[in-house]
Amino acid sequence: MFIMLIGLVTFIALMGFTLGPRMGLSWPEKFMRDTVGFVQGVFYKPASYIAGFFEDVRDMKEVYEENERLKKAVAQYARESAEYNLIKNDNKVLKDNLKFTEAQKQRYEYDYRPANVLSVNQDPNNHTLVIDLGAKDGARLNMSVTSVEGMVGVISHVGNFTSTVKLLTTLDPQDAKRQQIAATVSNKDTFGIIESYDKKTKMLKMTRIPEDDPVKVKDLIVSSGNGGVIPRGMIIGTVESVEVGEFGLNKTATIKPAASFQDWKTLLVVFTPEEPKG
Repeated sequence: MFIMLIGLVTFIALMGFTLGPRMGLSWPEKFMRDTVGFVQGVFYKPASYIAGFFEDVRDMKEVYEENERLKKAVAQYARESAEYNLIKNDNKVLKDNLKFTEAQKQRYEYDYRPANVLSVNQDPNNHTLVIDLGAKDGARLNMSVTSVEGMVGVISHVGNFTSTVKLLTTLDPQDAKRQQIAATVSNKDTFGIIESYDKKTKMLKMTRIPEDDPVKVKDLIVSSGNGGVIPRGMIIGTVESVEVGEFGLNKTATIKPAASFQDWKTLLVVFTPEEPKG
């Protein structure tokens, strides 16, 4: 009983000391404050670090997603830009071909059918190419094939769906099966035969020109239509030089081909009114 009384008095004294006016904290209060502050610091810093980590992760995810969207946008732009350029180029080619064929139709009433080049044989002794126009489309042997610039060659073989075109660059006077082309100047009464191609100079040779023929340098040479195989008016090239032929009885002209004979994608097959169109 006495011990309980002493404890009660001690408790009341401590309460009075704590609640009464003081200049500072007691050492037990300081201890508790420091302990609580330390514990809060121990838990608060890792928590703030974790919160900051997840915030950084969220920011990184947003940046990544935005980056992916930008990549897709750039890729889409590149595809659309390429597609636009292709369409623009195709449109230009078609317009050029249309102008060319319309001008020819008005003059000679031929039918020009576009054909895509499927393959090219670069063998200098058998320079040919394959086009996607065949018998089912009305293609026939010896039909003329031209580019927008000028005559390219003639069809030498016809399949159901494709045809082989033998180029003017294969003309060889030693070849008994060669296709000679009767030619003339576009605005003059002249005559000659395109009979060979020089692989070194990349020039055509026009022979059998009469001695008094008015052909001269820079004249435009076209097919005359004589012989019934090559239709008239096919642009062949321009005269680079004129020389006196053997024995002085005729002239020989060097012709620069109008066609470039390279990088073809689309050509035109010439259907004449006399040819069956299938």
